[in-house]
Formats: sequence, structure tokens, C-alpha cells
Amino acid sequence: MFWPMFAVAVGFLGLAVLGVLAVRVFLEARRLGQQVADSARRISRAAEDLERAAVSAARAVDTL
Repeated sequence: MFWPMFAVAVGFLGLAVLGVLAVRVFLEARRLGQQVADSARRISRAAEDLERAAVSAARAVDTL
């Protein structure tokens, strides 16, 4: 009777460990997604700044 109970207990322990790891992976994936979104916003902002600077430079060249 000991071995079947031991096997069930180890099975539940394994499921609990897998559950904890799944939660950690989910949280890290969410954090990575937020970082990617933040980086995309920063790149977009930098591209807009670069476009404005290019327009200003083109106007400066036209006035020469």
C-alpha cells in the first residue's frame, strides 16, 4: 500500500512543480511582451524624430 500512495504523492508533487513553472513562464512571457511593446514605441518615436529632422535638413538645404 505504501508504493501506490507514494506514486500518487510524487505525481501530485510533479504536477505542482509543473504548475509553478508554467506560471513563471507565463509571467516572464508577459514581461517580455511589455518590453517588446515599449521598444516598438521608442523605435516609432525615434523614427518620427528622424523624419522631422530630415524635413528640417531638407528645408535648410532648399533655402541655401
